[in-house]
Amino acid sequence: MELDFAKFTKYSKPGPRYTSYPTALEFKDDFQYDDYIKKLEAQDSKRPLSLYFHLPFCKNACYFCGCNVVFTSKEDKMLRYIEYLKRELKILSKHLDTKRKVIQMHFGGGTPTFFTAKQLDVIIKEIKKHFKNFAKNAEISCEIDPRHINDDQMKVMAKHGFNRVSFGIQDFNEKVQVAVHRVQPYNITKDAMDLARKYKMHSVNVDLIYGLPYQTLETFKETLSLALSLNPDRFAVFNYAHVPWLKKTMRKIDETTLPLPDEKLQIMQYTIDFLTENGYKMIGMDHFAKPKDELFKAIEKGELHRNFQGYTTKGGADLIGIGLTSIGEGVDYYAQNFKDMPSYEAAIDAGKLPFERGVVLSEDDRIRQYVIMELMSNFKLDIKRFEKLFGVNFAEYFADAIEALQGFVAEELITIDADYIVCSETGTLLIRNIAQPFDAYMKKYATSDKTFSKTV
Repeated sequence: MELDFAKFTKYSKPGPRYTSYPTALEFKDDFQYDDYIKKLEAQDSKRPLSLYFHLPFCKNACYFCGCNVVFTSKEDKMLRYIEYLKRELKILSKHLDTKRKVIQMHFGGGTPTFFTAKQLDVIIKEIKKHFKNFAKNAEISCEIDPRHINDDQMKVMAKHGFNRVSFGIQDFNEKVQVAVHRVQPYNITKDAMDLARKYKMHSVNVDLIYGLPYQTLETFKETLSLALSLNPDRFAVFNYAHVPWLKKTMRKIDETTLPLPDEKLQIMQYTIDFLTENGYKMIGMDHFAKPKDELFKAIEKGELHRNFQGYTTKGGADLIGIGLTSIGEGVDYYAQNFKDMPSYEAAIDAGKLPFERGVVLSEDDRIRQYVIMELMSNFKLDIKRFEKLFGVNFAEYFADAIEALQGFVAEELITIDADYIVCSETGTLLIRNIAQPFDAYMKKYATSDKTFSKTV
């Protein structure tokens, strides 16, 4: 794939990543606790569940990280959090039919494996005490910092059915690692990968980031080569989102050391070519997988989905967010827990779920959500399927969006006809830009360049 750098630079502007629509900026306090409880209790018992657990603790800060993290080395804080998770699960089970089939469970953070093997065992047993109906093919996954994993921890996860792990690498270059406060030698990562293989994890993934301090095309070539030697099943290669106005730790990064847009585009171009030549296929803007991966079967059928955990084949499920700052998603709502520990604990102490805010989707939101998520996931939209689902005329409803997309059509980034919108290979890399004309909320953010990270 040959990229037109000038074209890409033109499209480099702030825009949502669309892990949700509406985005988290639209979550409001007027979606009240009682409203959320009614939504939970009214869920269709035939719909499966996806469970997300936020385990927020890290030993120290990685400056590039945009996650909600609690820095500590005190075990008592972690033991206290486990007790509150237990209590949250008990309250949740009063309002949710926990007999429903669980098709996906994910541990995110923070550093989930900052908890010991014994502590992880306690957490998972408590979950399974409430949720007993895990599907045989459930995807059970965990994000892992290779610096914090050992044989006992991996053994516990394997015992409880975990089958997918994702290792954060970001970059193997020592100068880059020092600049982002995450020194992680290759041998530590390799040992972690070997552990995952030893315990027969079905899929072992690695995360890289381009756009970090002191990165160059030459240094990233070396990182890619070393990462390839680990033979992961999937690569996630993310464009670093520098948002120091949102994340204080990012202010520790010297912006003059960040690669310029042209260098980043060269890194992106090389990454695509390198991984393609070495047997991986590209999935959208930041994922690569081996051709036999289930993601490809899903994308060929137009059944790939996107949620707060990234791309998934497990669609049609209600997502329940558990723990500090976690986000849940139902058919017509998003709900987020408190982001600060005192508020999180106070809610549970009062016998309530730690819900803080959210949003109920209007009919227009749901229509636009469908279009945006289809484009973000499958890089095409079946217009006839859309019209059958929602009973509206696509061309009339989205006349303004179709007009706004004509520049993408002229540059052969997408095609639009009566039946489909389809992205070209190059167009998939600009999918965040292509989705924006369908976003009814973008106009209010147009005057600010400090709302979202840049799309390229």
